[in-house]
Amino acid sequence: MRLSTISYFFLIGVNLLMSQTDYYFPERNSEWQHKQPTDFKIDSEALQAAVDYAEANEYSGSRDLRIAILKGFEREPFHKILGPTKKRGGPAGMILKNGYVIAQWGDTKRVDMTFSVTKSFLSTMAGLAEDRGLIANTHDKVADYVWDGTFDGAHNSKITWEHLLQQNSAWSGELWGGKDWADRPPRVGGIDDWKFEKPKEPGSVMEYNDVRVNVLAYALTHVWRKPMPMVLKENIMDKIGASTTWRWHGYDHAWVEIDGIRMKSVTGGGHSGAGLFINTEDMARFGLLFLNNGKWKKEQLISESWIKKVIEPSKPNINYGYMWWLNKKGDRHWEGLSEDIYYAAGFGGNFIVIDKENDLVVVTRWLEPNKIEEFMTKVNKALK
Repeated sequence: MRLSTISYFFLIGVNLLMSQTDYYFPERNSEWQHKQPTDFKIDSEALQAAVDYAEANEYSGSRDLRIAILKGFEREPFHKILGPTKKRGGPAGMILKNGYVIAQWGDTKRVDMTFSVTKSFLSTMAGLAEDRGLIANTHDKVADYVWDGTFDGAHNSKITWEHLLQQNSAWSGELWGGKDWADRPPRVGGIDDWKFEKPKEPGSVMEYNDVRVNVLAYALTHVWRKPMPMVLKENIMDKIGASTTWRWHGYDHAWVEIDGIRMKSVTGGGHSGAGLFINTEDMARFGLLFLNNGKWKKEQLISESWIKKVIEPSKPNINYGYMWWLNKKGDRHWEGLSEDIYYAAGFGGNFIVIDKENDLVVVTRWLEPNKIEEFMTKVNKALK
């Protein structure tokens, strides 16, 4: 019996709808459902080889992260620990297919520092602010929202929210004792060569700089008029069923008063301590939210329009969006893997990888950072 044209396209539409929404979302405090890789026609042996690779290539820095941080940033003048640190565990990770766990290793409930993965959480706070109209548009100048002097002057007054989110603001100044020029100095030239260098035009050059990221956290704290951990908890983490074990720290002295209330301004990483301390499973939940275009079950927590902004390449760096790395054909391209992949990345080998093409979320922790491309290549091989 032949299907009518209308019936045929109706069935195609139903199948497409099912493929777009057929994700599993774990409940809070429940065992995350596992499935065999073969349930999705994934090669079990090849996937195990990827897991073995992750376990065999542990980050080479000290497990005492206070030592690892001081060693990792020893070139920076005035660098010191300003916030909490925590000794880390060993390699850990999870691979989700359609939300189900198809591979898992290490202690996934252990809370560890996550360093610059925090930036992708911070970016989401800006997204929520735009979704709720607290920020009209990321192309707006930050000085129109924060008028306490942080964005005064001929240079800083040009800076937009997008500049801060794409790390090309070239914000000039000092925050919590950190000087913008002292963060990640260039490999060539003496201190006077770059200490007195004229700031670059906002939007022209990407510079990975934690002081400027912390300026974004400070500005968002003023816009929300409440601490960022509270915003994250109420709007994201509670709604995706995250544990109660994660913490988001600022530097010990990073206090600000807003509306007569004293609150901590958090950091966007662990460069000098602080940042997001979180377990692997909560990272995977956050990744699953992004895999499903900002929707958890039937609730749209982050707008799809924000997700599109997040993964739009910036002009100065095709591999960077709104504090997420993009697998475009640039300096950080993972050869042979989907260009639609995007990921959060942090010091010491912490990653949340979103592979929409294959309905995958991959979280891996304490993997030697230069091994991530090979690891993802091995995961991709298992899919084929």
